[in-house]
Amino acid sequence: MIRYFLLLIILFSFTQAQAQLFSKEKVQQSVDIDNKRWSWGYFLGFNTYDFNFKYDEYDPSPRTGREVGIQRNIGFNVGLLGNLKLHKNLDLRLQPGVNFASRGFYFPLGNGVNEENRYREINSTYIHVPLLLKINTNRLNNFRPFIIGGVSYSANLSSNEDKADDNYDGQFRMTTNNYNWEIGFGIDFYLYYFKFTPSIRGVFGFNDELVRDDTPNSQFTGNIDKMTTRAIFLNFTFQ
Repeated sequence: MIRYFLLLIILFSFTQAQAQLFSKEKVQQSVDIDNKRWSWGYFLGFNTYDFNFKYDEYDPSPRTGREVGIQRNIGFNVGLLGNLKLHKNLDLRLQPGVNFASRGFYFPLGNGVNEENRYREINSTYIHVPLLLKINTNRLNNFRPFIIGGVSYSANLSSNEDKADDNYDGQFRMTTNNYNWEIGFGIDFYLYYFKFTPSIRGVFGFNDELVRDDTPNSQFTGNIDKMTTRAIFLNFTFQ
């Protein structure tokens, strides 16, 4: 149901952009909103988190496949926006928020990993703080496309990094402090009272987030050389 809702929102956004592009109507709304040096807002949105894995080339463990399986679920984002106008077509923005994410994690079978102990459910709460550069086109009637990119810090409040239990006890552990780069695009729609902005961003982690098991050459984490976050954010900003 959520996927159909997201599809309708995206189709609505591009339909409105097309209507503005070819419309003869020249009356502009929220004319002064982009003239402010500082502006504020908030956002709501959805996310889907994934992992990118690199594996140990010399892992000798007998397994039915090396790759870890991920079950992707849809999560929720909420946060605030602070925007600094640098130039007519350039903004610097800080967009701190809280992301609620859920993933399913399947270890590869073999070497003591069976159907009973291979699955982990990972529910994460992130304090996510991106610093982004927004490059805008010139405004056309009441819409303006843009691209956006930058870096971000994420604090995983559900990382279990300091827990003594590991995967032998059914506990999956990740690092608390994580760093990412982000890139995306969106469209500003100028409405009568405010600016509405749907946008989509890809998030790609820098650092290894896996906290390995205490047992050397663990059957669960021994073959993983590096694990980093990948995510897609679909946000709706009100400014």
